[in-house]
Amino acid sequence: MSDLHPYIMPIIDRPSTIFVSGKGSWLEDEQGTLWLDFIQGWAVNSLGHCHPAVVSALQKQAESLLNPSPAFYNKAMIGLAQQLTANSVFDEVFFTNSGAEANEGAIKLARKWGAINREGAYKIITFEHGFHGRTLATMAATGKPGWDELFPPVVSGFIKVPYNDISAVEAAVDNDSLAIMLELIQGEAGVIPATAEFLHELSRLARKHGLLLIVDEVQTGMGRTGTLFAYEQFGIEPDIMTLGKGIGGGVPLAALLTKKRFSCFEPGDQGGTFNGNPLVCAAGQAVIDTLLQPGFLDSVQRKSAYLSDRLGEISQAFQLGKVRGKGLLLALDTGQISAPNIAAKAFKQGLLLNAPRPDTLRFMPALTVSEHEIDQMIRRLCASIEGSHSVGRKMDA
Repeated sequence: MSDLHPYIMPIIDRPSTIFVSGKGSWLEDEQGTLWLDFIQGWAVNSLGHCHPAVVSALQKQAESLLNPSPAFYNKAMIGLAQQLTANSVFDEVFFTNSGAEANEGAIKLARKWGAINREGAYKIITFEHGFHGRTLATMAATGKPGWDELFPPVVSGFIKVPYNDISAVEAAVDNDSLAIMLELIQGEAGVIPATAEFLHELSRLARKHGLLLIVDEVQTGMGRTGTLFAYEQFGIEPDIMTLGKGIGGGVPLAALLTKKRFSCFEPGDQGGTFNGNPLVCAAGQAVIDTLLQPGFLDSVQRKSAYLSDRLGEISQAFQLGKVRGKGLLLALDTGQISAPNIAAKAFKQGLLLNAPRPDTLRFMPALTVSEHEIDQMIRRLCASIEGSHSVGRKMDA
């Protein structure tokens, strides 16, 4: 790992580039070079870098009140909670600082509900290759290979089964089973969607056995898949949902949502010094107000179709694999060509891409990305693929 800045804990191998400003789909570094950003903080900057609505909300809120303490109400907290519940199947919201913290809260809430209502049932069925965060409990819930060997002793009570396999889920249910927790699209696994049939059967199974259905929409929520929440597209009704990443438009904000009948925390069970502070909630209000503007989510779906078509052209030109995903959370299977190598070449082209798997590129542009910016990305991606492997013909971008 780089030792350029030894006072920064080396938790990731960062390049030497230092970014100083951003606007929309673009970042600018110290040298004034512009970078086309199709990572957007891992889908965090839902409206792009420094969207005017988010900046204005932060400036206005910063002039009046930053943090009165989570022991008190504030207007931004109330307003954002009202917007989220009015536009979902949920009744109550607990705001957190990160998706992992929201998922940790969902696990705690489910287990407390099980202790009260299910004679102490505590097991939560999760899925292989799923990802729920890096706290001790969310790492135990995560299905990434090898994570069950890190930081022992591991939090117990998580049963991993294959994704999109309803028989495996049913076989895992026993008297201690409490809940099923999953991503509707497994992001870190390479943008692998759940099938509609699987989710319908999963919902039926949960009802049959009295299990809570928890959906982790940290990456898929807040317009990322073309609807406000991804569960809307599958015709299911979760009991608990978590949000993160895009909800704050770039600031640290996440949320745990539940139906009232599952809300069983007592004072002291859950909290956090910065949770629900008015500064971040004001940003969240700006984000959801923008997403709910007439035609905005329709535009996400149109741009999704355009990006998917362009990626399909690349796949055909270079003899690659499938394009998959929903909305503006898409992946391209790179086949025998190394996806990390392509991403490294793209970096040299001034294009920021993510390779979550050896054979997968993930695309998470701003929901405000333009077709022109998509075309620019395609040109740079073509050059990066040509620089990574000689197989395939050149493409007119």
